[in-house]
Amino acid sequence: MGEQQQRVKDWMARYGLGTDPQVRMLDLSSEVGELAKEVLRSTAYGTKPFTPTASLEEELGDCLFSLLCLSQCLGLEGEAALGKALEKYEKRFAERGTIGHQT
Repeated sequence: MGEQQQRVKDWMARYGLGTDPQVRMLDLSSEVGELAKEVLRSTAYGTKPFTPTASLEEELGDCLFSLLCLSQCLGLEGEAALGKALEKYEKRFAERGTIGHQT
């Protein structure tokens, strides 16, 4: 288990936050929405160039925390999943010049 996921696991245990994966997924969705809102705000809803803000960094951190909580609830290692995703994207890029799905 990666260091950050272990920290999240310990934190969840300390505060009794072991909930169902469904609850964690809803929390992650909510946090991603808040991150999207901050991106929109940082560009004045697309009228100005993007500028990172402290609020944006905070929301990104909330997303990462929620994602690692979900990983923990699912019994998956977040860093291992990321490693597999990077390998998949490397292969796709080498074969097709893009990381997207074929349509």
